[in-house]
Amino acid sequence: MLTYLPAGIQPDTTALANGAVHNNDGHGYAIVDGDRIITGRGMNAAAVIDEFAALRGLHPDQPALFHSRYATHGPVTEDNIHPFPIGGDPRTVLAHNGVLPEKAQPSRWDPRSDTRIAADDIFSAKRFLAINSPATRRRIESWLGTFNKLVILTVNPRYPENGYLFNEKAGHWDHQIWYSNRDYFDSHPGHTSWWGLDDGCLYCGVADAVDAETGLCLACGACPFCATDTQPCPSWCFRLLAGVSCFSCGEDLDDCGCVVAPALNG
Repeated sequence: MLTYLPAGIQPDTTALANGAVHNNDGHGYAIVDGDRIITGRGMNAAAVIDEFAALRGLHPDQPALFHSRYATHGPVTEDNIHPFPIGGDPRTVLAHNGVLPEKAQPSRWDPRSDTRIAADDIFSAKRFLAINSPATRRRIESWLGTFNKLVILTVNPRYPENGYLFNEKAGHWDHQIWYSNRDYFDSHPGHTSWWGLDDGCLYCGVADAVDAETGLCLACGACPFCATDTQPCPSWCFRLLAGVSCFSCGEDLDDCGCVVAPALNG
């Protein structure tokens, strides 16, 4: 879960803790303070949230972000905790929620996550550097696709603002804080927010109807994340990444050897 705090806004630590429960593969933050960005990270959610809240209280005047990771690519290590400097420049950092396109996904021997690869190799490219330009914003959001969300914080003097949100409409604002999804609610695993689904089933539009065991929509039987009805989900589908098990062999669907997972046959 990715959280963005505009200047002057303090974090809701309960919301961050709820998000960390559902995304517990590492936690990190960034706070703009004058001409520097304060960052921190760790595997212990409570410790990182407390540290972030204390530092944000001391440095409230510019934007900040907090991220709790749900690992989809790359090992669960501190090196893969957001945020990451873009092109190794500590003046500009990014954090991301979602699954990035194939170009950012690591090769077999690359220990980096997709977001870390994007920060190292993709967003440092010239075509993505002018983040304050409307044309570049459109280019970035087109590359991200519909469901990926991105926050960039910067103190580089080339940029007029310190904080930039990409695919803002894919998340939502609550009490002047922007959240990438609804994992910050105190919800149970059967609720759609646990699955990272904010706007209802992509196939039929019904909300709050995801089966906690299969990840399928209880209303229509399709995959609510990629709208697949009778065929296997594509490899990027969040349902596969969430660790749903195949009814036949018991393996996670992304590792399943069955031709068509029986769960998709309704």
